[in-house]
Amino acid sequence: MNTKSIRFAAVMAAVIGAFAFQASAATVTTTGTGVGKDGDIKVQVTFDANKIQSIKVLSQNENPVLAEKVFTDLKDNVVKTNSTDLDAISGATFSSKGFLAAVKDAAKKAGVTLTKDGQKSLKKAASMIPAKSTYDVVVVGAGGAGFAAAIEAKNTGASVVMLEKMPTVGGNSLISGAEMNAARNWVQPKLGILDDSAERHAQDTYIGGDKKGDLEVIRTMTGNALSAAKWARDYIGVRFEPDNLFMFGGHTRKRALIPYGQTGTEFITKLYAKANELKIPVITNMKAVELIKDASGRVVGVKATMNGQNYEFDAKGGVVLATGGFGHNAAMVKKYDPSLDERFKSTDSPSATGEALYMAERAGAELVNMQYIQTYPICDPVSGSIELIADARFDGAILINQKGQRFVEELGRRDVISHAILAQPGSYCWVLWNDKIGNISKTVEAHPDEYSVFTKTGTMKTCGDLKCIAEFTKIPYSNLKATIDRVDSMTGPGNDKDFHNRGGLVDMSQGKYYVVKAVPSIHHTMGGIRINPKSQALDKNGKVIPGLYAAGEVTGVTHGTNRLGGNAYADILVFGRIAGEGAAWDALSLGKTAK
Repeated sequence: MNTKSIRFAAVMAAVIGAFAFQASAATVTTTGTGVGKDGDIKVQVTFDANKIQSIKVLSQNENPVLAEKVFTDLKDNVVKTNSTDLDAISGATFSSKGFLAAVKDAAKKAGVTLTKDGQKSLKKAASMIPAKSTYDVVVVGAGGAGFAAAIEAKNTGASVVMLEKMPTVGGNSLISGAEMNAARNWVQPKLGILDDSAERHAQDTYIGGDKKGDLEVIRTMTGNALSAAKWARDYIGVRFEPDNLFMFGGHTRKRALIPYGQTGTEFITKLYAKANELKIPVITNMKAVELIKDASGRVVGVKATMNGQNYEFDAKGGVVLATGGFGHNAAMVKKYDPSLDERFKSTDSPSATGEALYMAERAGAELVNMQYIQTYPICDPVSGSIELIADARFDGAILINQKGQRFVEELGRRDVISHAILAQPGSYCWVLWNDKIGNISKTVEAHPDEYSVFTKTGTMKTCGDLKCIAEFTKIPYSNLKATIDRVDSMTGPGNDKDFHNRGGLVDMSQGKYYVVKAVPSIHHTMGGIRINPKSQALDKNGKVIPGLYAAGEVTGVTHGTNRLGGNAYADILVFGRIAGEGAAWDALSLGKTAK
């Protein structure tokens, strides 16, 4: 090779090398952080030529069910559109915002400008769902009752599909405390409770609802609650605390089993996993809009919509409505109880909007007890959500007003406590407990996210002494001290001379002390579809509407005027199972659909 050739080769090598360097330099990986609902979300984002190539979630503490589609669908759409200007996943707004903020943070560090208005550029992929399909059983709603119905229908031998209008499953069943009443359960003997019974549970429920519930339906719930709890434990895999029970207001015995984590996440994650194991299709973002009836009056399917497209799901055996109540629909709440106006927030999932009730009514079902709407007494003044950390009241925490005085039995009925709080100065109260109580109930340990959030928002405080509590709450110290001294003089079961706390007061003479501010929020709608003990929907004449079943909060005859705490999960699992099995047997008797 001559000198000119050598020089030319050297120059070309340098040029090629420079291009190679520039190409490699265009690929950049950075990390970013955003704040989700339950803490920081940290991501690692790889960019190439100013475009997102991949996103890896390094750490997050979000609810695994609610936030599932944030870290799948939303993440994929961010990459697809090269934009964080996208709509949040409904039901997981704060998780979505935290994730998008984390990606923005990573882009800023990388010096990358993302695309604006990604939502407009996002094109929906063509759906693989046929416009019309046929199953033995169609379940509307993917909460606890829906999953129980679908699993039982499948195990009875039916083909089944679940339709959920939200992007994620779970509904109120996911975000509840999820304690489940079951008389004569396996924990009661460990606590010396040997005289409970399904009938005692039924009477507590009937009386707690002011005798407005259907006692035959109530007895079906209480008589099958223990078998449903064992089914959840042994077949579904739900873990319960082995040596602890809650005693909610209105009950005469401790009987509420407590799931690990003290939320519905333990139930829903296990129910969802079982549905997947059984290969039950769960179609999210699919909103049921109308029930289909044949010439004989039998319900034989559901019309639904997704992304503006219409679908029909025919059901040979029947349709199970498990869509929950209407506690998140402020206009509907006010319609049936005008006193529950705009002042009230809601503890409920965004899915609890009640349109399925009118869908059932158009199909001939009778709606009953719609005016009975429950507020949960102990909720966050900022968000309206239940303060699960304040479940310490079931183990001795006291409720005090702004004067530092107790004003109601802490284990009273939810409606009684709510009305009592609304009658106090400012229509709020303080929940106060100490480490002696906290070590029994382990509430702070079970809900560290709440402890952190409520402390940051200024509604909760931890103190070493009562003077610190008085300063934080602005309650006169002398009043607060007098109340604690009074409590300490009446400790133990049966000694509360002022409000007759049925669980017994606990010595609070020494701290640490915990206090949290609380207000009532809309929580449960007792009204809904009239059903019989077989979970069949009834018309205004009490006749069965063939092919239509209902379970859970969408029904209206179990709880009367007031649902007792711990009865929701008993209700949804017992009647969900009954409805699913009944619809499946209908399909088998009519000739099972080939699948």
